[in-house]
Amino acid sequence: MDFFSGEYQVAVIGAGHAGIEAALAAARLGCRTICFTINLDWVGNMPCNPSIGGTSKGHLVREIDALGGEMGKAADATLIQSRMLNVGKGPAVHSLRAQIDRRDYSKYMKNCMESQENLDLVQAEVVKLVKNDTQWQMHTELGCVYLAQCVILATGTFLDGKIYVGEHVRSSGPDGMFPALGLSDSLKEMELPLRRFKTGTPSRVNRRSVDFSALEVQEGDERIVPFSFENKKLPENKAVCHVTYTNEETKRIILENLHRSPLFGGMIEGVGPRYCPSIEDKIVRFADKQRHQIFIEPCGLDTQELYLQGLSSSLPVDVQDAFLRTIPGLENVQVMRNAYAIEYDCTDPLALKPTLEFLDFDGLFGAGQFNGSSGYEEAAAQGLVAGINAAHKILNKEPFILERSSSYIGTLIDDLVTKGCNEPYRMMTSRSEYRLILRQDNADLRLTERGYQLGLISEERYHALLKKQELIAAERERVESVVLAPNEELNAVLVSRETSAMTTGAHLADLIRRPQLNYECLTAFDKTRPDLPYEIFEQVEIDLKYEGYIKRQYAAIREQQRLEEKLIPDEIDYTQIINLRTEAREKLQKIRPRSIGQAARISGVSPADISVLMIYLAKNNT
Repeated sequence: MDFFSGEYQVAVIGAGHAGIEAALAAARLGCRTICFTINLDWVGNMPCNPSIGGTSKGHLVREIDALGGEMGKAADATLIQSRMLNVGKGPAVHSLRAQIDRRDYSKYMKNCMESQENLDLVQAEVVKLVKNDTQWQMHTELGCVYLAQCVILATGTFLDGKIYVGEHVRSSGPDGMFPALGLSDSLKEMELPLRRFKTGTPSRVNRRSVDFSALEVQEGDERIVPFSFENKKLPENKAVCHVTYTNEETKRIILENLHRSPLFGGMIEGVGPRYCPSIEDKIVRFADKQRHQIFIEPCGLDTQELYLQGLSSSLPVDVQDAFLRTIPGLENVQVMRNAYAIEYDCTDPLALKPTLEFLDFDGLFGAGQFNGSSGYEEAAAQGLVAGINAAHKILNKEPFILERSSSYIGTLIDDLVTKGCNEPYRMMTSRSEYRLILRQDNADLRLTERGYQLGLISEERYHALLKKQELIAAERERVESVVLAPNEELNAVLVSRETSAMTTGAHLADLIRRPQLNYECLTAFDKTRPDLPYEIFEQVEIDLKYEGYIKRQYAAIREQQRLEEKLIPDEIDYTQIINLRTEAREKLQKIRPRSIGQAARISGVSPADISVLMIYLAKNNT
């Protein structure tokens, strides 16, 4: 007989990166919240690479922090190496990435959740979900029943998880943990739209078996930028990474054993990530490439375990061992954990609203890999938004929706719920039309006020933001007024940077606008420069250098905003709009866009369809 164990306002199923942010957000907004995890010792686990951030992913982490989430703080607290990627390119694509001590990260997040008021963290497997009037019932494997008004599914890769290593197949979650089996059947009974996706992870090897003399060293940055804007104590680099490469012998072994790969043998049903392929997939897809880069990354400071980024595989163990030993530095490697592919159930994100609530299941939300995305950062971003919206639903507050023009988080969610995904979705800077405005360096300037309005940002932090805005404005005004007189030393700097020398005085702002120059090279000649944090000068310099492009992007955003403000009634029946093409009617009826702007981004809906829709809404006074 089932045992009634408690009643909550919000329940979160899963304590990975999505579940953590969802549970913390809901609890911090005042809702009684419970978070279920299959194993308390693996809260916030990193079953794949031991890092946070990366290209575009660093943007997401800083946006999570700007809104009041926890991932950035946890990453700073457990960081062992930090690098800003893409610094040879423009600031729009600069992305922060850090190697993390994965066990310390897990401990940090577990303690954070245990200490959070309004939040209960419970080790239990939810095997059945039932809607009962205004509440959801959650039945656990041990016969307990919990009630909640809103439920957030953040199941990661656990849902009916299946591990593949060559011919060996077994039901499993990541890292050898138990899979979530019963819940998948329950969701299918509810007729939730589920499908199979697949991802993979490389081998982990013992440090003492690696020949580092054959490897390239990859140091951390000298100037470290923290993920959290609130963090004034800069983290330190405590470790280095290394780089090596596959070769023709690696390629030969893999090609000769492709028939033993479950990926190429047809055993795996799930669709894998295009932008993070296995090594066997890379060998086949890029047949003309002579070598592939491999990053060797530490998993922590108190372990000898190293992660081989770029070598995920589902090949049998003997083949893995053989091709690993062809790689420079790994000739005598000792494998601690074998690479594997994992297949799991997830939902079609087209079934979700921009709030991440299901269109047809009131009070049920999805977040993270359950929504078809990949990556810790994408998961955490969705978890934060789902947690906020579950709390807002209970507290009768307006839905929290981030426009794609406001953030990478907004772009991520809009892509998922409007365009859907046929493979695990990965965030990239190229996915945003507004990436010059949505930089990682200005995430606080864009989003912290919204976090404050939500109640997730403290009064102190909000006033610090206002002070920062004042300093930026004052420094911009000062730079515009400073005139530098020509002199031999300054002209030598100008010529060395392939820009013309000065014959008359020039405004400092005009010099900074030159592509070849920057604040730092002009510092010695600016006698009135105040003592300010680097981030203030950074904002002023970017605004000056790219002001023309920035103005154009803001103009495009204003035009797009006009379409976003044209809301579409929830109850509209697109099948009755006879002038719409059949494909458009079907897509619009399925996705039920919130606005004309969202409708225009749906694949298969043409500009002509949008015109028909707008005429229909005008005629019906909607």
